Amino acid sequence: MRGVLVTGASRGIGRAVAHAFAAAGDRVAVHYASSRAEAERTLAALPGEGHVLVEGDLGDPAGAERIARAAHAGLGGVDVLVNNAAVATSQDNAHPVAGVSYEDWQRVWRRMVDVNLLGAADLSYCVARLLIDRGAPGRIVHIGSRGAFRGEPDHPAYGASKAALHALGQSLAVALAPHGISVTSVAPGFTATDRVADRLAGPSGQALREQSPFGRVGTAEEVAAAVLYLASAEATWASGTVLDLNGASHLRL
Repeated sequence: MRGVLVTGASRGIGRAVAHAFAAAGDRVAVHYASSRAEAERTLAALPGEGHVLVEGDLGDPAGAERIARAAHAGLGGVDVLVNNAAVATSQDNAHPVAGVSYEDWQRVWRRMVDVNLLGAADLSYCVARLLIDRGAPGRIVHIGSRGAFRGEPDHPAYGASKAALHALGQSLAVALAPHGISVTSVAPGFTATDRVADRLAGPSGQALREQSPFGRVGTAEEVAAAVLYLASAEATWASGTVLDLNGASHLRL
């Protein structure tokens, strides 16, 4: 039974990932930044025992250390970190070069980089150091994005932050392997969650489904299954991998 910290676990992919680990018998720290009620729903639905809530803003430079230590204390050690929390794309934070002021451009870039990249980097450092101090092997899995490769013209900060997250994972994979810590990333395409239900039901829904030759979008459970595998002992040799999960909607060379 492992201790697993899942950031941004109050809903969507994070909730599915938390449930997958709990169903496998692990203890889960359900992290949230502001949606406590949703995080409590996630916690209440988890099978098994020993799960905890952890609150904190990853955009705060001091937040990552508090989150890591709270999860470590609550679980009796963190063996797996899933960096899922992110400022996601939405109409509210779209920032195409030709469509926003310089002030808005800077504001969105800084918030996305602070949470999506620097928050994940800081938390990875803190969890890795706790693992090294314990002399324990571990797993870090980043939730990246197809947008890191395909491009995000209306959300360039999001695409750039996810590309940097993939690169961070590969650098950490090399640095942490001597300590028995595997680091991997998944790069989902468009994924059906409550947050994007209106886009799937609206006029753009069919176009989104047609991006994949399967004629549909991905599910949070499919992403969770991949994360569960990458965090397993059997996937140690996959360290450094960026796994595409986009239903052949974008193919990398």
